Amino acid sequence: MASVCFYFQVHQPFRLRRYSVFDSDPFYFDNEANRQICEKVANKCYRPATQRILELVKRHEGRFRVSYAVTGVALEQFQSWAPDVIDLFQQLAATGACEFIGETSHHSLGFLFSREEFSEQVAMHDDQIRRLFNQTPRVFRNTELTYSNELGAYLGSQGRYKAILCEGVDRLLGVRSPNYLYVPPGTHGDPKRARVKLLLKNYRLSDDIAFRFGNRAWPEWPLTADRFAQWVDKINGDGYVCNLFMDYETLGEHQWADTGIFQFLDALPDQVFKVGRGDNNFVTPSEAVDRFQPVGEYSSPYMTSWADQERDLSAWLGNAMQENAVHELYRLEAAVKAAHVAGDEHILEDWRKLTTSDHVYYMSTKHWSDGDVHKYFSPYDSPYDAYINFMNVLDNVRSRAGV
Repeated sequence: MASVCFYFQVHQPFRLRRYSVFDSDPFYFDNEANRQICEKVANKCYRPATQRILELVKRHEGRFRVSYAVTGVALEQFQSWAPDVIDLFQQLAATGACEFIGETSHHSLGFLFSREEFSEQVAMHDDQIRRLFNQTPRVFRNTELTYSNELGAYLGSQGRYKAILCEGVDRLLGVRSPNYLYVPPGTHGDPKRARVKLLLKNYRLSDDIAFRFGNRAWPEWPLTADRFAQWVDKINGDGYVCNLFMDYETLGEHQWADTGIFQFLDALPDQVFKVGRGDNNFVTPSEAVDRFQPVGEYSSPYMTSWADQERDLSAWLGNAMQENAVHELYRLEAAVKAAHVAGDEHILEDWRKLTTSDHVYYMSTKHWSDGDVHKYFSPYDSPYDAYINFMNVLDNVRSRAGV
């Protein structure tokens, strides 16, 4: 039996407006552009994909199951500009076949720079999920699947979550398969210490859908649902859960409708159910954790992620601009929170929106195979423009905080 675990990241940052050294107002975000992008992606992905998945859940009487991590900043935009998307997610939540994953509310790198802010954002996001979807997250995924042993130990000691989603990094797995459950170092075989389990992304099969699906130069193009289901079935004998983790925008935005991505999605459950011995299925992350036992330890002594070929932090902290920007940002935390208490009611939320990891991602100077990906997501002409604009905004926040 092979169990397919679908997890989708749903995220939209609050992009900054062009902010020069001569600007002095506290209005940093380009809400007209943010509204337009939110509405465009809602039309191409969020509405048709969620409607299709809701139909699949109903058609298969709950046997087709999915999970989402929807950032707090995305939820805020949906509530403002696409409230029907929230309604669709609520309908999915009501089916019992959809799990919502915990994370940081502002899609930040807070764990690296402030445990206090990290914990506050995690609690904020949990509250949002409870309020909107009547679920308490029991599985966690850190921003962009960033993970290390330290994060595993930190969350495990709290007992708040029973599992963490992370990347299955080849150099850490060695010859082992990502299609099993694992635990952080020092906890395997000790139920009292193994409070959190690890679900590892099968990046090869995930990327076949997320990145290669519409590529006509790919030898496997066009990818059909029956062929993909056969690939999933082949994990039998070397694992039992196939973790397909990807951006939700894969469906209709990154892979446009004319690639056939929605037809592929529509046909996939039937094909998964019927290949092999006919006992393959779909599970949510919590169900995978409850159903399967870990087979060993997965040690990540340094932070990994699902980004780029390196699967590390270089997409966000790979050059001096990024390092400077993020350290200056978190240096303001105490002053910003004090100014908020003193009466600047908007400064804390403004600052938190700046912690969204996209802002430093735009400053990446990586090139070669990963460069096009960074350019696709950036609203700036260059990473240097992104840095200058961000630091201009941060200077204004600094003055508001009295630093």
